[in-house]
Amino acid sequence: MDRTVSPGRVRGALTPPCSKSYAQRALAAALLAEGVSVLRNVEFCDDTRSALRCIETLGAHVTRMGDATLSIEGGLRPAGRVLHVGESGLSTRLFTPVAALHSAPMRIEGEGSLLGRPMGMMAEPLRQLGARVEDNDGFLPIEVCGPLRGGEARIDGSLSSQFITGLLLALPRAAADSTLHVDRAVSTPYLDMTLDTAARFGVEIFQRDYAEFYIPGRQHYRPAFFDIEGDWSAAAMLLVAGATAGEVTVRNVGMLSRQADTAICTALVRAGAAVTSDERQVTAAARPLRAFEFDATHCPDLFPALAALAAAAEGESILRGTSRLTHKECDRAEAIREEYGRLGIEVDTPEQDVMRIRGGKIRGGRVSSHGDHRMAMSLAVAALRSESDVVIEDAACVAKSYPAFFEELEKIKIR
Repeated sequence: MDRTVSPGRVRGALTPPCSKSYAQRALAAALLAEGVSVLRNVEFCDDTRSALRCIETLGAHVTRMGDATLSIEGGLRPAGRVLHVGESGLSTRLFTPVAALHSAPMRIEGEGSLLGRPMGMMAEPLRQLGARVEDNDGFLPIEVCGPLRGGEARIDGSLSSQFITGLLLALPRAAADSTLHVDRAVSTPYLDMTLDTAARFGVEIFQRDYAEFYIPGRQHYRPAFFDIEGDWSAAAMLLVAGATAGEVTVRNVGMLSRQADTAICTALVRAGAAVTSDERQVTAAARPLRAFEFDATHCPDLFPALAALAAAAEGESILRGTSRLTHKECDRAEAIREEYGRLGIEVDTPEQDVMRIRGGKIRGGRVSSHGDHRMAMSLAVAALRSESDVVIEDAACVAKSYPAFFEELEKIKIR
């Protein structure tokens, strides 16, 4: 599906979907709890649906209570032998260790761009912790068979924190205590979210500088009431829209969140936008924008939003952390360079881990989302400042995280 976005000013208040990162962690914890947990403010985007399929296959009984509330009766009693994770990288790396808690073999299958994303980092640590793994040369589908015993394992954390999250949530249920030695951990705010989720379900995990994690075994997850906060990755797109094309207030988000993408506010301030906040909402308003520098190594999902911000800023902005972009839904560094180039914005990656974006006039035209939800949203935000319409190919991919994004953007346009 193509989507045409016309230039225009925006003003208004929006509530983004819930944090799918928190939602998937909470779904896994609710599965592992014996009893009934209640999750509120659940947005049924594609990634959350993938996680729901996983926990139901693994034994949870899920009941919808209204449009955004779930009642989940936990219990790891697999009802099938195949986990369908869709295109969700987090569900893959989260539920593979959880599935390995059980003594029956479980096959993990994905689709689309996920089939080309590396999963080989999971095999050896899982084997060290007691599971059998058939890893298909490092790509899906893979098969695991437990139970995880616990023990010690070493993990390369330089590519993603998602598999570490899976182990941290699974290993409290192992028979023995565990110690994870992590080399070069990235996206550490996401690990903070994992520890927070575990604690809210009554589980203790100890860590030292994100390099060593100690997980006592034989723990029991307690059922919990979990009100899931708004998604800062989605909020970042809306706030950049406000900073570049008017004023936008984003509700159900707070600056004290553990989500990594609260860092967008630092970038907005550096670029000269006006940012105000209170406990439950944040507002960004347009001011003359200047070039800025920002290191997104620990918040790589911000890159597409940062690209839209840099395109609107006068001068050359410098973004660091491009090495984190290769294995997303697409090669995001290359996609940003190519698609923003089509809109008349010069993007260069002249050295390792660095992207330079020279702001300027946005021209209309046809661009591709590369099947990447964050690229589609980024290009739509950039289009607000374009000289003519921008047509975004395969725009329906926003369903992965923010199904109503285009409709919401239209709501706040000033007519």
